[in-house]
Amino acid sequence: MEQIKNRLEKQGIKPTYQRLRILEFLMLAENHPNAETIYENIVKIIPTISCTTVYNTLNLFVENTLIHGITITGVEIRYGIGKADHHHFLCKKCGKIYDIEVHCPFVDGVTSEINGHQIQEIHGYFKGICKDCLQS
Repeated sequence: MEQIKNRLEKQGIKPTYQRLRILEFLMLAENHPNAETIYENIVKIIPTISCTTVYNTLNLFVENTLIHGITITGVEIRYGIGKADHHHFLCKKCGKIYDIEVHCPFVDGVTSEINGHQIQEIHGYFKGICKDCLQS
């Protein structure tokens, strides 16, 4: 919990109990949960927490680059801890989102511009059927 507290303080965020628990949940989550899933899990630990507090905390974390929001389906935002550059794979059967490493020759080595445009972020995702669903 001390590591999580330090991460928040490093970003200038007051480490309240709710924020600590939400960030801890995201650090342990394997498949980019949405806000509802986060709320459903956190309310078991903190029965008095509101859904609004969860949404506000997620927005605060995104604004301060502690986490990133992923919108692949256009229907919901899923959340994950900011890692080094990576892409995402959405299983069209079970809905899970996985981090994947893909080396794209067009993107690898890009520093700050393509065709005169300043590049600040690169997002990539793939859709298909995950290995678990293929086996079942």
